[in-house]
Amino acid sequence: MRTTKNVFICMFFLILIQFAALLAQDLMPAKPEDVGLSSDRLQRLSAVIQGYVDQQRLPGAVVLVARHDKVAYFRPFGYQDMGLAVPMQEGTIFRIASQSKAITSVGVMILQEQGRLLINDPVGKYLPEFAKTQVATADGKGGYSIVDAKRPITVRDLLTHTAGISYGNGPAKEMWQKAGIQGWYFADRDEPIGDTISRLASLPFDAQPGEQWIYGYSTDILGALIEKVSGQTLAEFLDDQIFQPLGMIDTHFYLPAEKKDRLAVVYSIADDGSLVRAPEPGDGIGQGAYVQGPRKSTSGGAGLLSTARDYARFLQMLLNGGELDGNRLLSRKSVELMTANHISDIEYRDGRGFGLGLEIVLDVGEKGQPGSKGEYGWGGAYHSIYWVDPLEDLLVVYFTQVIPATGLDDHDKLHALVHQAIID
Repeated sequence: MRTTKNVFICMFFLILIQFAALLAQDLMPAKPEDVGLSSDRLQRLSAVIQGYVDQQRLPGAVVLVARHDKVAYFRPFGYQDMGLAVPMQEGTIFRIASQSKAITSVGVMILQEQGRLLINDPVGKYLPEFAKTQVATADGKGGYSIVDAKRPITVRDLLTHTAGISYGNGPAKEMWQKAGIQGWYFADRDEPIGDTISRLASLPFDAQPGEQWIYGYSTDILGALIEKVSGQTLAEFLDDQIFQPLGMIDTHFYLPAEKKDRLAVVYSIADDGSLVRAPEPGDGIGQGAYVQGPRKSTSGGAGLLSTARDYARFLQMLLNGGELDGNRLLSRKSVELMTANHISDIEYRDGRGFGLGLEIVLDVGEKGQPGSKGEYGWGGAYHSIYWVDPLEDLLVVYFTQVIPATGLDDHDKLHALVHQAIID
């Protein structure tokens, strides 16, 4: 009798442990008022996003707002596939493009915390082909000259986009075109990322290291660096160090076959303002290459797929100072370093600076948009966006799939409508 009772007790506690683990894999929901948000005012947000869908300015979207570690607003709008009338779901999977950059940047910070690199190290210490680089200097007459870089590029230069490296559209763009390296899209590439980056290192860059903020392949180079330092592929490293610890079960470089029906269709805004299905693979947009492509190139700068739920867990980890559900990825000091401004002497956007893989708000008035000093975030080429507001203990994930998204003002309205809902 006692044995049977003991077995029952063990089974009961095992079930409790499994249930607790399941709960730990999601941010818990809460009524908006319980976390200082207004349900009535959030309805304004719902009405505006639904309006974009009804006017066929957006195919659909997913919006998630979390505050004080709880999800107060999580809504899908419109369609995942307009042609087949497939509704958007909370679990729809999106191409997050440059929202990959924050994740890869956290990977670099993890390596620093493990003592395997320093962000002020020269990149050439780990990728020898970057030991000496060159810069194409425009001559003002449509031509350019190639000169040696004044100093080695550092890991921090890559994290802050001050390495002088664009997406192959600088003065020597014809050399980049000949090398087959232009544009941010890598999903259709039939070669490992390390091979692409090795070839990239031999091309002339656009500016001297540390002198300008130039957006480009910097984070893809960091992906290749992670592979070299860790001895793993970038996919393996991110899965081991970030995705599994955070329970990011739907974040991948390439979609498992069983999840293909959850991938949102990409749309474009045509010249007449209408939404049209974007072209198929081979166009640099990637309608289907994340499912049917060669699956060889892992772009740390723009290659990940994810859900709003997964990305919110990643952001909550940062907002918590590097920890979520008892899993610590980074120390609080590393997160503070990531979210500090590193480009004070370099021209950038009004009221903003740049940290390590993240844009930082320095002056709310100068930026001219509701928010807080210290807010950080970024977006992706498919018109997705996120931000974290530490002062308000708030995070926002907004996913849609539109490229190009010419003429849309939904990002600015999203900022206004989320912040106007704060009532405490």
